[in-house]
Amino acid sequence: MSVENSQTKWGQFIPLVTVFFFWGFVAASNDILIPVFKKAFDLTQSQSQWVSLAFYIAYTVGALIYNAVSVLLKQDIVNKLGYKNSLALGLVISAVGTLLFYPAANLGSFPLMLSGLFIVALGFSLQQTVANPLAIALGPITTGSQRLTLAGGINNFGTTIGPLIVSFAIFGSLSSAGENVSIESVKVPYLILGVAFIAVAVFLKLSSLPDRPTLVEASVEDSNVKGSALNYPQLVLGMVAIFVYVGVEVSTASNLPAYMEKDLGFSISEIAPYISLYWASMMIGRWTGAVEAFTDNVSTQKILRFVAPYLAFGIFLGVNAIFHHDLAPFYVYGFIILLLIIADMASKGNPARMLLIFSFIGIIAIMIGMFTTGMVSVYAFTSVGLFCSTLWPCIFTLAVSGLGKNTSQGSSFLIMMIMGGGIVSWIQGYVSEFTGIQYSYIVGIICFAYLAFYAWKVSGILRAQGINFDKKISGGH
Repeated sequence: MSVENSQTKWGQFIPLVTVFFFWGFVAASNDILIPVFKKAFDLTQSQSQWVSLAFYIAYTVGALIYNAVSVLLKQDIVNKLGYKNSLALGLVISAVGTLLFYPAANLGSFPLMLSGLFIVALGFSLQQTVANPLAIALGPITTGSQRLTLAGGINNFGTTIGPLIVSFAIFGSLSSAGENVSIESVKVPYLILGVAFIAVAVFLKLSSLPDRPTLVEASVEDSNVKGSALNYPQLVLGMVAIFVYVGVEVSTASNLPAYMEKDLGFSISEIAPYISLYWASMMIGRWTGAVEAFTDNVSTQKILRFVAPYLAFGIFLGVNAIFHHDLAPFYVYGFIILLLIIADMASKGNPARMLLIFSFIGIIAIMIGMFTTGMVSVYAFTSVGLFCSTLWPCIFTLAVSGLGKNTSQGSSFLIMMIMGGGIVSWIQGYVSEFTGIQYSYIVGIICFAYLAFYAWKVSGILRAQGINFDKKISGGH
């Protein structure tokens, strides 16, 4: 396979995105487990964030294991096993984690529940190390970030329906999600998930995915950017960017139930549609950012930029209608989506420019959420999902650009930094015990500020290595 191919390899790309769906489904479902565990185990707000901490710290542990095994074997483990085998192995590890929910529920053990989540995410760590650079490689480099954005859009279809399905599975019916929740009700949903992991592992093993894709290298010979992936400044600064990006994405959602319950008087059962809206916002943004992966035609792209986000919003409304939620509070959100479309058009497909614009708007959204009340603040916080939506593919593409044979190693270092989701969530939960939940969102503003800095800094670094996304994109379109 050559990166010079002018077309996305859809026959290979479509099987790959099934794993992106599962990552989203499980990660967003954690936001429902947090208030359930908080009540069942009588936890403080910062203790309830141990759910996020256990889940996201596993990515770091997984990446460290990956690098340690690669050193012992004196060969990159993904290059040795092949991309398909590595994906299948990751899915089997995740399936083992889901089995722990059964004894954990029977024993009423919070530590065992956390252990199950930890092992599920350990498998995700290996899957992400493989799947992200593979999504970029399945077609031309000019549309690599758009392809990763599209995969992220599938991920966020999982995050949109995950909280609703898990709520329904745990509570029986969302309307009865009340005070006495049996912790044993988490058993069946997670056992079913384990079976699905195994089925997808077999499916991917039999698919036409390449085992050893060709990856792009920097075009300059520079002694400072050879050897270890850590010699590339775009990667090292990108690792911090992934840490704070996943941090603000996850902590905004995982602290939202406590804000809505404590400050605004919502019940746990009423919160699930808003958590779904937050993650649907990620899907809306990613579908918008992915249009260039479908067509080179500029006129078609302009039409799709309006069709794609509202189609994704329609899916959110449809899923919530199936669960008999009142849709009236959500229609106003359609106007906020217009701001996303304008920002996406202003970025002109350049991942660094998109990162800069969206980071600034993210700061504004959080400030509105902090300094207003009622539903205005809720919509402001949920809109953070819109402006986080395309940041992962932007950062990932910028950070691994030019790494060549070091790409899978660099990818594992980036996956390691997903721990930011747990650490930043816990930090915000801890800060909230002094400031209140609403003002604890200052943590998110700090995260976005670093992302704006990275967007500015990395452009110059890549230009010095002969990589110019404006040039590539204008040449490609």
